Amino acid sequence: MRRLDKGAPLRAAIKAAGLDIPHLAARTKELDPTGRGLSPAYVGFIAGTGKSAREDCSERAAELIAQALDQEVTALFEPVFFTVVESTSTSRSAVEVSGKSARKATPLPEQLLDQRELSAYLRKSPSWIDAQIKAAKEAGRTWPGLHYVGRSRRFDPRAVLDGLREQRTQVSA
Repeated sequence: MRRLDKGAPLRAAIKAAGLDIPHLAARTKELDPTGRGLSPAYVGFIAGTGKSAREDCSERAAELIAQALDQEVTALFEPVFFTVVESTSTSRSAVEVSGKSARKATPLPEQLLDQRELSAYLRKSPSWIDAQIKAAKEAGRTWPGLHYVGRSRRFDPRAVLDGLREQRTQVSA
């Protein structure tokens, strides 16, 4: 979940409830069915305004904070969806596949990401990406969205996200 308006509604709700960060964290512990709640540091990251403030938090954290403040989750947070903005470029590149029947292959995206850019985009480590590629190779598959350009790897972010969604639905089924 992503906090609304850089956390302004959240901070206003905390102030209106007469709570501070430590007391809000204690309240989440009281309300949490597991009894764990949220740490004061995590609540501070979510509600804060400084360099350490976080725009995103877990769904569990958003629900506990909203419940502790007696607010609707949607009044304080919005769901996060991965979106890839369509290019406004008029030029599109397509790759021709040579063979018996020369057919058009799927057009490449406007920009392929390198592994560092993909890891920042997915908020995963480069070693996580390496492990995913290795697991796919061992299973006899190609990791979705992976392209080799010379000896370097490039990734189509749309295909990677589609592949991860498909993988997630297969695991949950």
